[in-house]
Amino acid sequence: MGTLDTVIIFLYFAVLIGVGIIGSKKAKTTEDFALAGRNLGLFMYLGCLSAVILGGASTIGTAKLGYEFGLSGIWFVSMIGLGIIVLGTFFIKKIAKYKVTTISELLGKKYKSEARLITAIVASIYTLMVAVTQVIGMGTIINVLLGWNLTTSMFVGGGIVLFYTILGGMWSVTVTDIIQFVVMTVGIFAIMLPMSIAKADGIGSLLSKLPESHLSLTSIGYTQIFQYFLLYTLGMVVSQDIWQRVFTAKSPSIARKGSLYAGIYSIAYALAGSIIGMCAFVILPNLGNTQNTFATLALNILPTGILGLVLASVISALMSTASGTLLASSTLITNDIMRQYFMKDISDKKMLVLSRVTTLCVGMLAISFAVWIQDVLVALDVAYAILSGAIFVPVLLMFFWKKATPNAGFYSILASTIVVIGGLLIEGITSTNPIMYGIATGFVVLIGISLITNYRNKESLVTSLSDTKQG
Repeated sequence: MGTLDTVIIFLYFAVLIGVGIIGSKKAKTTEDFALAGRNLGLFMYLGCLSAVILGGASTIGTAKLGYEFGLSGIWFVSMIGLGIIVLGTFFIKKIAKYKVTTISELLGKKYKSEARLITAIVASIYTLMVAVTQVIGMGTIINVLLGWNLTTSMFVGGGIVLFYTILGGMWSVTVTDIIQFVVMTVGIFAIMLPMSIAKADGIGSLLSKLPESHLSLTSIGYTQIFQYFLLYTLGMVVSQDIWQRVFTAKSPSIARKGSLYAGIYSIAYALAGSIIGMCAFVILPNLGNTQNTFATLALNILPTGILGLVLASVISALMSTASGTLLASSTLITNDIMRQYFMKDISDKKMLVLSRVTTLCVGMLAISFAVWIQDVLVALDVAYAILSGAIFVPVLLMFFWKKATPNAGFYSILASTIVVIGGLLIEGITSTNPIMYGIATGFVVLIGISLITNYRNKESLVTSLSDTKQG
């Protein structure tokens, strides 16, 4: 990589640090820090939501899947987009009625405080694990591009994200996400995609050189497509980092429209990434490690200067998801655990300080885990499985079934979590069955206990009225 490319990446880092300093002046209350004052317009909301859902895994992973499976590689990110569309179409109007900060706070309002606690624990672990994987990804890319050792690379990438997130909270994250959204869009759609197709001698030539299986939408397998649906479509609907973005919108209408547009954008991003991977299959037919499909293709086809911009777009995707998930994890811990159980009378000023300190601790923990493990985390799949298998049903029925009772919601989450973890231990973490077991358990427990409770309450009411008449 040339000197110009290195300068571009360092300038990009400097801009992000500057945004963090500016954002610190905006974050004057805990609501500013966690939700950017609930004041984002359509473009800003669309940009920051798209940036957080399309992390480094979306860019690098989709190019890899496009290389291996062709068009069928779209399903991974398309299911993420579908989840955001479902959220926008069916849930946001209902969510907007509640002035809450977290998904667990809302579950606590509908069910009981124990439901809030268990959801906060599961969701904070999940968001922390997502942040860890992004720090690992940033470290890997910086290590390859700049030649620094992996540990130093992780500290630099993770440290920059942590710096601007602590200073400005959601205000800094939002502004950096807009920058990252623009860089991602230009890097993928305006540069990498057309130049990859041109290097493959055009669409016609590309299609003629690809094996027939690469032109099928189902070559990845129906089982894998269904697994993506369970993990990502359902996971997006109940993910705190996504809900926290929803709460930043100025109005329910903006939240709904922005979510639909972000979902459509994600599907287009999935198609672009898959085509880039397919071009790499033709241009680099003997690629050893398909995980490096995107970076290797970029190094081979892009000129100096342009290369720096495109690689900055990949780092952008990683940083956006890392900052959003760090903030989500710290918000869950401060709002739903610390303030709820240990600091009920804390002032807003002290809460803001606590939020920054918690974000610092969560960020340092994420960087430490990344340096220690230096590989894809098994815990991420486990957390995603619990998120989809244990929390989706209570959230769904909370909005669409009025007979759900507080105890039923709590026991549904508890039973489903136990079933999912038990299923993963027995069948292995790659199995999707535990998610389905958890969803089925959630439905049975929540509906069963609710019906029994409502029946008993009705019986008690009839008995009470009968006794009153006799008296």
